[in-house]
Amino acid sequence: MTESNVLSDPSERRRLEECVKEPIRTPGRIQSHGTLFVVDAASFEIVVASENAAEWLGRSVAELGSPSLEWSVASPPHGDPVRVELGARRFDAVTHGLGNRVVLELEPIEEGRDLPTPSVVGAIRTLGAIDDPDDLRQAAAEEIKRITQFDRVMVYRFFPDGHGEVAGEAAEPDMDAYRGLRFPASDIPQQARSLYVTKLSRAIVSTSDEGTALVSSDAGAAPIDLSQAELRAVSPHHLQFMRNMGQASTVSFSLISDGRLVGMITCAHRTERQMPILLRRALEVLTTQVTLQLESLESIARLRHDLTVRERRANLLSDVLAADDVLPALAEQGGELLDLVGADGAVLALGEMSRGIGHVPEGDRGELLAALGTEYFCTDELARTHPALSTLLPGVAGVLVVPVAGGALAFFRREVTQVIRWLGDQSADNRDTPLSPRRSFSEWRQSVQGTAIAWGSTAEEARDLGRELTRVIDRRTETRLARLALVDHLTGLQNRRAFEHQLDRAVAEERTGVVLFIDLDGFKEINDGHGHEAGDTVLRTIAKRLTGASRDSDVIARLAGDEFVVLSRDTSLAGGEAFAGRLIAVVGEPIDTAFGPVAVTASCGVVDVRSGGTPKQLLDAADAAMYRAKKAGRNRVCV
Repeated sequence: MTESNVLSDPSERRRLEECVKEPIRTPGRIQSHGTLFVVDAASFEIVVASENAAEWLGRSVAELGSPSLEWSVASPPHGDPVRVELGARRFDAVTHGLGNRVVLELEPIEEGRDLPTPSVVGAIRTLGAIDDPDDLRQAAAEEIKRITQFDRVMVYRFFPDGHGEVAGEAAEPDMDAYRGLRFPASDIPQQARSLYVTKLSRAIVSTSDEGTALVSSDAGAAPIDLSQAELRAVSPHHLQFMRNMGQASTVSFSLISDGRLVGMITCAHRTERQMPILLRRALEVLTTQVTLQLESLESIARLRHDLTVRERRANLLSDVLAADDVLPALAEQGGELLDLVGADGAVLALGEMSRGIGHVPEGDRGELLAALGTEYFCTDELARTHPALSTLLPGVAGVLVVPVAGGALAFFRREVTQVIRWLGDQSADNRDTPLSPRRSFSEWRQSVQGTAIAWGSTAEEARDLGRELTRVIDRRTETRLARLALVDHLTGLQNRRAFEHQLDRAVAEERTGVVLFIDLDGFKEINDGHGHEAGDTVLRTIAKRLTGASRDSDVIARLAGDEFVVLSRDTSLAGGEAFAGRLIAVVGEPIDTAFGPVAVTASCGVVDVRSGGTPKQLLDAADAAMYRAKKAGRNRVCV
């Protein structure tokens, strides 16, 4: 049973459903160590009071309707405590607004127990120097325990699926260690978490206290909202939960990030203990600082991780982009690809081709690819989520499929046995009823099979890889199409369109240069006598010879049939004539074909680029010069 199994367990779902029914914001009771009044802001009349008001103030609840507490609402409610004396007792008085009313709470100040000697400011300085999130959670637990002297302080971290972990802990030596243990979502259900978002701290002075009821001057009035109250009573279920943990009192502080409860810090004591409200306020500041620091550290860690992943992904894709064929290039980078995604194996399928890398179960690859498909999906419990597919992938529990350019990349993770360390036995054997809290919270280890290491954030990183790879393939396709539009498919030389573009530039630059127009002599006889296959061999050979005898800066193109042209920049007309002679010579050497050696010659016309006219007129002039060479006997150059 993994964390997700626990959350999907019927008993767990039922506990969560039952928790929603509890009126935790309007319990109609407060903790009986203090007293509460609700005062009409206009008349200063007490409209609601706790039943124990008479005990604390020496007056009956019925007598409290007079405007005798004007001091409590003389200034706007602000939530900060004020020290007051009523009779022989001192109280911390705190107020907050509730519509057109003011809620006044009084907490007695225990003699001899006030703010601690250890400095909260000093703790903030100490924690501020820590640059690792895990170390920060642990140090926060230790600092708060030092300040509060509670028996145990735990720092909770919540995960997106609702379950949590004790990520930091400081406890007395004789207590069981809870650090690193997981707990289900029902331990702190959603409505409680929502409440903790609106109230930064929550004190429970006694887990044996059933609380005291609130009495309203209007018998038909709805229960008041105690969401912001310091003294709000606690659910009986939660009190039993705490008693089962050996806790007589607790104080919890919320860790809130971007409006979400991402963790809590809970102080627990084995005997009843009241934490002064001034200290609670100071620790609210400390925990807010811890939250901000955790946000910063985790954000930095994410940025570093993202930069590393992007750099590795860019290196991988650059190799693919430079390769002639995407699929073999990806397969050659298989080790890096698997390491990037944290997979044991993968199948790469593009078009009609596929490759396997790493650990890929043997079997019919076509059947596997058809079952995987090309749509995104992700699982680390393949046998449970896709039982039919699991038969094709024995030993695999994690599958991640990401679409790529009409195909897909499918990554696999082997099944591994995982040990989950729980805060108490999660089975029914550890509960009186399915809805009861756990009786024991000793570490309970559970061996889980049929699962792989969860993909986590790697799933989205793999999707990004798929998207970028698709863009790379699309760019390669566009580049190939653009190249085909400018290249002669038979010889690999530039075609007429590309050559005319180069000639346009040469004319515009008004640089010295020549155009050579070359036409093979007797090529038709080769085609007629030996066939087009032999003719194609001749054309490809001539193209290579012209390229080999030219400079890198010369532009060589095949216009059509057996016509070739050369643009040679920074060459005079005389130099061009000599250059043409060298080209004619290499063309005339025998050429081996499948039908034996053949020989052709060539006639060439040369014109000066600066002789005037448009690029088309220059080509026409070079063509005319070439025909003069043919008429003069072929295998020669004319200008």
